[in-house]
Amino acid sequence: MALPTTDAKLFACSQSTELANSIASYYGIPLGNVITSTYSDGEFQPSFEESVRGARVFIIGSTHPSSDHLMEMLLMLDAAKRASARHITAVMPYFGWARQDRKDKPRVPIAAKLIAKMLEAAGATRIITMDLHADQIQGFFERPVDHLFASTVFLPHLKALNLDNLTIASPDMGGSKRAYAYSKALESDVVICYKQRAKANVISHMELIGDVTGKNVVLVDDMVDTAGTLTKAADVMMERGALSVRAICTHPVLSGSAYERIQNSKLEELIVTDSIPLREKCDKIKVVSCAELFADVMRSVHENASISSKFLM
Repeated sequence: MALPTTDAKLFACSQSTELANSIASYYGIPLGNVITSTYSDGEFQPSFEESVRGARVFIIGSTHPSSDHLMEMLLMLDAAKRASARHITAVMPYFGWARQDRKDKPRVPIAAKLIAKMLEAAGATRIITMDLHADQIQGFFERPVDHLFASTVFLPHLKALNLDNLTIASPDMGGSKRAYAYSKALESDVVICYKQRAKANVISHMELIGDVTGKNVVLVDDMVDTAGTLTKAADVMMERGALSVRAICTHPVLSGSAYERIQNSKLEELIVTDSIPLREKCDKIKVVSCAELFADVMRSVHENASISSKFLM
């Protein structure tokens, strides 16, 4: 194993302080000191209160809306670059705006590509993220991207449930690849939901491809936003004879009335990571931490060691 050539320092964006503290605990070093000053008009300025010259800097922060979270990451990257950090890694458990990865109609932006370029311009020399909404977003970067999979933490949890007649389900056609990967690891059947949207976040129609009669179903997706798709899929599957329906979603965006929908739904439970902090408590939501996964990968990156063992699918 190659020896590290620089010291590693970990810093947290304000929106991910709790996760960053957990990552730092697993990594074995304290978080670095950052102070953010805010002007009366809302403008803010982060400041590193310790030297980062020549160091490998990891800046931890998910860029879920609002846009202030992205701006904070960009400002901290720029500050690290101007303070002569040698390597600057943006650790983004949740990469926001990833749903805008292509032009799906005329005269719209490709926001994921724009943000990739902004991160690089701000000073990021490497990106570590998890369960991108679309795998091809890695190609938007000219810098190395370590795209981790939450299956590393979800699969052990699923196996521990010891569910009989387990069936993995995808809530839409786009997630079928992820569902098949889980089903292969768990040696289970797969079903797919086919949905049609009236507009963004509004489902007009849903059909089920496959049989769930007498099955314990686990829906797998990269994120849960309004929870409309998940709760609708759970209703359809219970109507078709499923014994139970659970959901595993990496990123708990949970906007609008999502918490209420989940609490009142036929879902047995929703299992998420702590890539985004929960805004409310909900009896049906269980959080599985991804902190140890990120700490292990960050340590391997710092020591120039392989991280291929962390990619379960």
